[in-house]
Amino acid sequence: MSSPLKIVLFLGSVREGRLGLRVAKFMVNQLKKRGHEVSFFDPVEMPFTLLHRPIFMYKDKAEIPAWLKTADEQIRAADAYVVVSAEYNHSIPPALSNMLDHFGGSAYAFKPSGIVTYSAGQYGGMRAAMQLRAMLGELGMLSVSNIFGVPVAQKSLSEDGEPLNEHMERGADRLISQLDWYANALRNHRNTAGIPS
Repeated sequence: MSSPLKIVLFLGSVREGRLGLRVAKFMVNQLKKRGHEVSFFDPVEMPFTLLHRPIFMYKDKAEIPAWLKTADEQIRAADAYVVVSAEYNHSIPPALSNMLDHFGGSAYAFKPSGIVTYSAGQYGGMRAAMQLRAMLGELGMLSVSNIFGVPVAQKSLSEDGEPLNEHMERGADRLISQLDWYANALRNHRNTAGIPS
């Protein structure tokens, strides 16, 4: 049994009628079932404007908006990340990259991430997932090998995030099991050996 983790879950869609909220609710519930503490970052609910000044560009730290400072503290305190993403034009949604880019790579560094993608069609957002692998790696939060794709999300989950087929809990369990292992291993090593300077 792994130790409880602090996890930030990023939802990457602001589009009207988005399916991502039901996917995010489902993943939050699955993570909490394992005893993990989850901070949910939703760009609809958080005031992420188009990126003009990331947090590390504030010379006077007193000017950092309180909500952004709190978000940065949650990201830095996290042991792992889960990124829930749609696929827009076969790519990463702009709201997701915009949100992630508000924070420096050092905030995410030496911690793992899990990729969860979804779509209304049969491919489950896999083209966005492939691009997310590269982006998340560059930010310092390497993704675990398992990707949890949710095809036909409107038929797989209720609006409240309740699973409507057996694939959902099995798929989430595979991803979370890998994330648990890596997050605990990396946390233990950070605590004993620190991180490279």
